[in-house]
Parts: sequence; C-alpha cells; structure tokens
Amino acid sequence: MLSDLVNMRVNSSDNQLSMDRKVAGNDAPFFAAVNIHKSFSNAKDRLKVIKGLDFVIEKAAKVAIVGASGIGKSTLLHILGTLDRPDRGQLLFKGQNLFVSSDDELAGFRNRNVGFVFQFHHLLPEFSALENTLIPGLIEGMNRPDAERMAAEILIRVGLEDRLNFRVNRLSGGEQQRVALARALVLKPAILLADEPTGNLDKKNSEQVHQLLVELNQELGMALVVVTHNMELAELMAHRVTIMDGKLAVTD
Repeated sequence: MLSDLVNMRVNSSDNQLSMDRKVAGNDAPFFAAVNIHKSFSNAKDRLKVIKGLDFVIEKAAKVAIVGASGIGKSTLLHILGTLDRPDRGQLLFKGQNLFVSSDDELAGFRNRNVGFVFQFHHLLPEFSALENTLIPGLIEGMNRPDAERMAAEILIRVGLEDRLNFRVNRLSGGEQQRVALARALVLKPAILLADEPTGNLDKKNSEQVHQLLVELNQELGMALVVVTHNMELAELMAHRVTIMDGKLAVTD
C-alpha cells in the first residue's frame, strides 16, 4: 500500500487532468493504477508502451479508453484486470496492492471482482448458454443449483430467457455476446472491463449491447471501463480518456 496516492480526476472546465494527493487507507480510491510502466521487447529493442501512468476509477464509474491502435489501450486494460503484470507500479483495490499477490491469488481476485468482455466472446461452443454462464460460480465453489439460479437470473436480465439451454453455437453473434456479458456479470463483480465488446456485431446488436452495458452499470453499481473505437459507445460513458506518450490524458 502506498503512503499517499496520486489521484487523477477529470476537470471538465479546462479539459485537463487535475492531480490530488490522497492518503491510502480510509481515503483510498476504489480502484487505482499508480505509476504503471510496461514495455515489450521486439527484434531490435524494447518498446515502452506505458510510462508512469496513473488512473483512478471510482465505484460505479463509466469510462471509455479511446484512441488509435497501438497506443496501449488493451495493454492497460489487461493490467487493470490483473491478466498481465506491469514492469513496475501498483494496482490498488480499496487501498490494497494487488500485484504483491501470487498468480493463484490474482486468479481468485479476478473471478470474484472483475468481469471481462472481449471482442471475441471465448465461449465454450458445445456448452449451453446456462452452462457457460455458471462457470465462474462453480470456480468460486458454489454448489451447482445456486450457480444455475444466478446464471439463469442474469441471462434472463440480458434478454435470453428463451435461450438458456441452447448450445451457444446455435446462437446468433449478438446472442453469444450477451451470453459473454452474462458470464462476466454472474458474480456481480466490482468492475467490468470490456475490450471492443461490439467490434464484431452489426449496428442493431451493437446498440443493444451498448444499452445493456449502461443499464447494468447503474443496476449493479459496478465500475465500467471500455476500450473502444466505437464513438457511439464512447459517448455513453461519463468520461473519455486516451493514452498519450504512455500516460493518461482526458479527451472530454
């Protein structure tokens, strides 16, 4: 845990980042990336993608990360979701530094607290919508009837009450992405991270998923961070940020 944090906030009056110091502990933000650095090696040298980035995400926030390909948007999302570790820096959840945890401990944290939705849904095609959705509950140690009940509830909420027992390879692309969203939310995570969640969908299905994301953010009180090139989705978020020279910058 840091003795003090750099807390990034949006100042809408001058479109700049204002930086306030907060003491970790009772005043610690809900979720914060602090002084994150990340680089990758190629054939000739090491490419620095993220260079001392700070990012505070408050509870129930709605944030879009936008900008050109290759600036580090997905890299940042993977670090926020603990799928990847930074070269240095801290990721704080309610004041606790997650990256001092082991890989197994991080896997448990992700299952309980972080939902993921990607452009490609990564569902198990031979399983039903219900079976795909209940998997996080089983991983968490729930008994199957309780896991099935929770999975059915969220599938009904995303409009798939008539598709619970359909194998996902029989569902449309839009329905499959709604199953992926249900699976991400079945344990009511603290934060949902979405990477181009409607990149493979047509306009009608994209709009339906966009609306679901906004509604579920409000209903579940989860923070929502979306990486997207879709400006219609970005404009539904309360804040839009980008990455410039490896650091976060506000676009609105």
